[in-house]
Amino acid sequence: MGETMTDLAADAAVEAILQDELAREVRAVTAVSPVLRHLLASDAQSLVSEAVLARVRGMVFDLAAQLSTAIAGRDPATGRGMADPETSGPLANRLLGDEALLALLHGLAIESLLAERFQQRHVIDPVLSPLLQELIASDDTAVASLAMNLLAAQSRFMQSQRRMELPLGELPAERFHALIAVAHHFGSAMGSSAALERLQHSYDEAASRLGLLTRLVTAMRRGVMAALALDHAGLALFASALAQTTHQSRAEMVLACHEGQGARLALTLRAAGLGPSAIERQFLLIEPVARMPRALAALPAERADLLLRANGTAA
Repeated sequence: MGETMTDLAADAAVEAILQDELAREVRAVTAVSPVLRHLLASDAQSLVSEAVLARVRGMVFDLAAQLSTAIAGRDPATGRGMADPETSGPLANRLLGDEALLALLHGLAIESLLAERFQQRHVIDPVLSPLLQELIASDDTAVASLAMNLLAAQSRFMQSQRRMELPLGELPAERFHALIAVAHHFGSAMGSSAALERLQHSYDEAASRLGLLTRLVTAMRRGVMAALALDHAGLALFASALAQTTHQSRAEMVLACHEGQGARLALTLRAAGLGPSAIERQFLLIEPVARMPRALAALPAERADLLLRANGTAA
């Protein structure tokens, strides 16, 4: 009886420590969008990573240029360089106030920079991972086709990120339609509704990189567990698979792969059903000088999931 009470007390103490650490990490992530909004409107760039800030700012102005081009009746994919500053400037200022958009762009910037870091540190290819190669060679033609399309989309994504650009068609549906609504407001006096409607008609979320990732992970069915190894799957597939397996947002999973988010990553991997040794391998790829919380070895997957939900990181 005494041993049982001691074990329960120890379990409670372990969970309290993990919950405090997770709450700290969640607070850090939720503070990102308001801080970004402030920093992008000021010169205080030294307070955050200049590389992240530059990519977010670049994507905002690129999206504004594409919308401005569409308002003028031209193809935003080819005519963004001819955007009217009198339209794109105010549009950019409007987008800089959209915290949901900034959070999305921040996640994409972090993803691309982390992918580059993992390539430098661990030789993890940011475009063609070993798992994606296997999926391209799959006997299932539907899976192979999705994998080939994803390869092309991932290559375009990394190239666009280096140019600090983001094609409108790569936005998730909610954000795409929100930006089109903003463009309709700005372009109403110019009779631009027809051009914007054409842009809406050509939009296909399923063909975007994020759409392809979701479709490929779904098509993998039980094989999705193979994607829960960062060095085998690559960051893009790893984040998508982890999000789908644990019912969390993909953006949160990307941020969980950032240094300083180790408790969230470890708990999420435990909730996904991975054992201590597999979790430690992923943890060390991201936090090579840190120690994985030892308590995770005895924490049931269901309890890890409950801790994530209690901190608002699971659907």
